Amino acid sequence: MSGQRHPQTDSIYARPVASVEPFAFDGRVATVFQDMIHRSVPGYATMIETIGRLAGRFAQPGSRCFDLGCSLGAATLAMRRHVHDRDVRIVAVDNSPAMTERAAEHLRAYRSPVPVDLVCADIEDVALRDASVVVLNFTLQFVPVERRPVLLERIRAGLRPGGILVLSEKIRFPDPDQDALNIELHHDFKRANGYSELEISQKRTALENVLIPETLDTHRARLREAGFTSAEPWYQCFNFMSLVAFA
Repeated sequence: MSGQRHPQTDSIYARPVASVEPFAFDGRVATVFQDMIHRSVPGYATMIETIGRLAGRFAQPGSRCFDLGCSLGAATLAMRRHVHDRDVRIVAVDNSPAMTERAAEHLRAYRSPVPVDLVCADIEDVALRDASVVVLNFTLQFVPVERRPVLLERIRAGLRPGGILVLSEKIRFPDPDQDALNIELHHDFKRANGYSELEISQKRTALENVLIPETLDTHRARLREAGFTSAEPWYQCFNFMSLVAFA
């Protein structure tokens, strides 16, 4: 029977372990990802809904919208809801088979006339062309830092004039006190959502050297170097932000 499975509660880091394995988007994470992301990222629902609205505004007839690092397809579904009566195709890409398997279930559960190509592949290997909207929703932070400029240059080259990139990222602050404050505010958010001190600590260890955050200034400078005309944040809560970059 096809259809969307009920999301399970994230308890991956609830038990102490002798050695915490590096974070990976495997079957365990895919099973609890909906719960994990909403309890871990402040404003996630607002960002997803706004990504859909931005796609509705900027998707051009006959073009493609790319959701790079689509995980379970939340941004793809939001774009589908807001792109109406246009010859637009969405390309959703993720390199995790466990994620794309569940994304396929979600896409089947919600009917839409907007076609979606769901691709299990590395986003760095996907042909980016004829795009009017590209979404990197908490994806770039998992790409090795030295490979980020080339990816953004490829995205810019594949965007039509008037197209946009939506880039959402966990960021760090150049001032140590500001950085420490926002990290602690984020941890307070996770505590309020039921995560224990053990879970917060072990998750942080798992993400070390896997999720590499950068400053907002670094993101802006790299986007300018890639050829984007402007890049400004439209959302920020603690050390999570989303910006729109214009081609």
